[in-house]
Amino acid sequence: MDGKMLARLGAIVFVAIAITATAIEMTRKEDAPASPPRLLQPERDPLREGQRRCQQLGQQAADDAECLRVWAETRDRFLGRTRAPAAPEGR
Repeated sequence: MDGKMLARLGAIVFVAIAITATAIEMTRKEDAPASPPRLLQPERDPLREGQRRCQQLGQQAADDAECLRVWAETRDRFLGRTRAPAAPEGR
């Protein structure tokens, strides 16, 4: 066999395998989910509500003490920090 004939034979075998794999995939039946997925109601998150409130305030939120507290708590939650109890003010 010469090189051209070997290349043609390889191409024919490749196409035959591709067609067979396609036919097998097309005849396969997908398993239907047992039940439709339930929509979970997210629990009420006061931090998220505070973030929305501060977002609506816009530039004024930078001077709002409650927004500063919400942002600090959001940052701590994101970084995985736990808030330490506040130290007494009398020192």
